[in-house]
Amino acid sequence: MTPEGYPLARWRETVAGAYEGRVPLDDAAVRGAVEGVVAALDCGDLRVAEPAGGTGTARDPAAGRPAADGAESAGGEWIVHGWIQQALALYFRLRVSKTLEAGPLEFHDKVPLKRNLAAAGVRVVPPGVVRYGAFLEPGVIVMPAYVNIGARVGEGSMVDTWATVGSCAQIGRRVHLSGGVGIGGVLEPPQSMPVIVEDDCFVGSRAIVVEGVRLGAGAVLGAGVVLTSSTAIVDVTGGAPAITRGRVPARAVVIPGTMPKAFPAGEFGTPCALVIGRRKESTDLKTSLNQALREYGVPV
Repeated sequence: MTPEGYPLARWRETVAGAYEGRVPLDDAAVRGAVEGVVAALDCGDLRVAEPAGGTGTARDPAAGRPAADGAESAGGEWIVHGWIQQALALYFRLRVSKTLEAGPLEFHDKVPLKRNLAAAGVRVVPPGVVRYGAFLEPGVIVMPAYVNIGARVGEGSMVDTWATVGSCAQIGRRVHLSGGVGIGGVLEPPQSMPVIVEDDCFVGSRAIVVEGVRLGAGAVLGAGVVLTSSTAIVDVTGGAPAITRGRVPARAVVIPGTMPKAFPAGEFGTPCALVIGRRKESTDLKTSLNQALREYGVPV
């Protein structure tokens, strides 16, 4: 079913009423709207966030329409559909924990596991977990890792061993999340920007990306980089350092660094991220990554 086939306006109104306490949670319309939203997320017809006008076509900013092919690399701004985040928050309140079995493994949780993986063309390696309400495009591989409800992982991406993709995070196509990577999640407050990792990014081992930070298409994060909304991202490729926060430029090569900061007890180094170079557009992605590692000595 396409997004046009869903009663989105009615769902939005019902979800907002229940979230704000104007409609009781035991109202059948509330359960129907919330379950409908999560089911549409699970099959990829809706998404929590999407590129704004990535394809140049008109779109309803409240509709939660899925982005067209390649839109994750559009490089523009992103729209967050806060009413879908509200629906996910209500989903937890409406559910009760049940015992779930997967072969010899037993779970006790409110959210079931994602099903029909073979039909979706994805691979999930035991004991990897993907929760219902997350969407994986064809060709995704999830090693013994974790993908939370509301998240979306693009075609051909790898979620490597012990990596986590938090609720509502948006992972683009052909992304590699190396072992132990932590991608943060967000449900509340509504309209909060989730972490966005655009197409063709490479995120090195044990890197952490949280609090709505966005990685531009083709960015390379070295091992151990920690990015929060307040982390200084320092471009050191020019004559003077240029500091930004919350967004890594497309094709940037990033490593951990420190910046001096004065405290009452003295001056100490505080964590930052250093942009030390760029991937070249003229090379293919694999060659470009290898060149980045050789030229800049980035650990992964």
